[in-house]
Amino acid sequence: MPQEKSPGKPTTRRYSDQEKEQAVRLVRQARSEGRGHGAIQRIALQLGYGTETVRKWVKVADIDEGVKPGRSTADAAKIKALGIPGVYSVREYRRYYPSGEVAGHILGFTDVDDGGQEGLELAFDHWLAGEDGAKRVIQDNLGRTVQDVESIRPVRPGRDLTLSIDLRIQYLAYRELKAAIREHHAKAGSVVVLDVTTGEVLAMVNQPAYNPNDRDQLKPGGYRNRAATDIIEPGSSIKPFVVAAALASGKYSDRSVIDTSPGFYKVGIKIIEDKHNLGPVDIATILAKSSNVGMARIALALEPEQIYGTMTRLGFGQVTTSGYPGESAGLLSHYSHWRPIGIATMAYGYGLSVTPLQLAHAYATIGAGGVSRPISFLRVDQPVAGERVLDDRVGRQLVHMLESVITPDGTGMRASIPGYRVAGKTGTAWKSSAGGYSTDRYLAVFGGVAPATNPRLAAIVTVDEPTGGKFYGGDVAAPVFAQVMAGSLRALGVAADAPLKPLVVANAEMVREGN
Repeated sequence: MPQEKSPGKPTTRRYSDQEKEQAVRLVRQARSEGRGHGAIQRIALQLGYGTETVRKWVKVADIDEGVKPGRSTADAAKIKALGIPGVYSVREYRRYYPSGEVAGHILGFTDVDDGGQEGLELAFDHWLAGEDGAKRVIQDNLGRTVQDVESIRPVRPGRDLTLSIDLRIQYLAYRELKAAIREHHAKAGSVVVLDVTTGEVLAMVNQPAYNPNDRDQLKPGGYRNRAATDIIEPGSSIKPFVVAAALASGKYSDRSVIDTSPGFYKVGIKIIEDKHNLGPVDIATILAKSSNVGMARIALALEPEQIYGTMTRLGFGQVTTSGYPGESAGLLSHYSHWRPIGIATMAYGYGLSVTPLQLAHAYATIGAGGVSRPISFLRVDQPVAGERVLDDRVGRQLVHMLESVITPDGTGMRASIPGYRVAGKTGTAWKSSAGGYSTDRYLAVFGGVAPATNPRLAAIVTVDEPTGGKFYGGDVAAPVFAQVMAGSLRALGVAADAPLKPLVVANAEMVREGN
């Protein structure tokens, strides 16, 4: 007689993650196409799954998608309306940045728990966050406090933070830089504005910008603060600081004459050329005409340690005192590694790297008569003594010579400001590429101070890879400097130091004839 088999346990099919995801995806697709009614039953029948099984998958996926910190009030209401057991809402607060992308790079942003992640939010997170207190207590078996025994550490609330940023100047710099990037179809750019008398950062902007209120824009390539983290070869904008070393050495004065004939200078196997043979000229003309031959001759006549000492005292090759997270120190190799060709090319901005913030700080030091004041992102209410790194005479002579750049005979005429005397320097640098330098990719730079008689502000403008037909610093960066500096000086109420040119109004009849 055959033996009867005992019934086994009912089997339950196990579904793979791919099968679950496919079902959920098809249901959501049907909903998005307006076919949501009965979609779960149709999809379950189509795939051969149980209706309740698919319904469970969709419900879990909706919870995972919707129950996240930082959901909007409307989203939270929809989720609560589902009536899912164990799902509840908690009202939370998050940072909102009123200035949006105008100050996004400098302020940075926080995570969902308000912990600083970038920029000044990260640098001063400990200052803003405060500190929890601690006490010893007696609790019952349910964890409820029965008695306070002693206080171990008092609560320290977060402190207010007042930044040095002047939003009027910040917005002005943002607007002018953005317009220039669009006009010249450039890849990127930066503007830094410093108060010469205190070292405060009044404005720091970059393009492309990002809005810290929009989490979708928080991508590493977009939120880094180029003005503090990116290094550049500064081109001719470095020339004033090599001249500062020459004046400080005692070998040169503001009346020294350098022979640039015949318009080129051979150093080793490299030939350094000027656009024109300037012949014998003074140092002011070398700066105004941006003579590479003249600068190479000056640099090679100095001891390497003299140049290196001046450059390091001005802050090159080291981070500033700003404390900004991720700030780069740039690159300035020790003079013991220098060779004649390296010294010659460094004199006009190649072979060393700086950040726009470092460059602005160096111009501010020149504007302060050789006094280096610490960079500060916090408002400074008291006078800042600073440290003297150059003789006052050198600083004053250099500012005076840099005024010659902002003349019709100089390269920086477009940096001129009506009513103010401006001292500054243009720079145009080839960008490095594999195996050398690219001759069709440029960095346009302008740096300077104003008003020249008693400098109050220093600023740097960089425009990376302009492609709109113009690429010289005097054509691309100088106009941005002029607009930002003019608005900033007026906003701060800085007195004019130059006479305004009389306004000439054409005769109406002449205008009609001319048209």
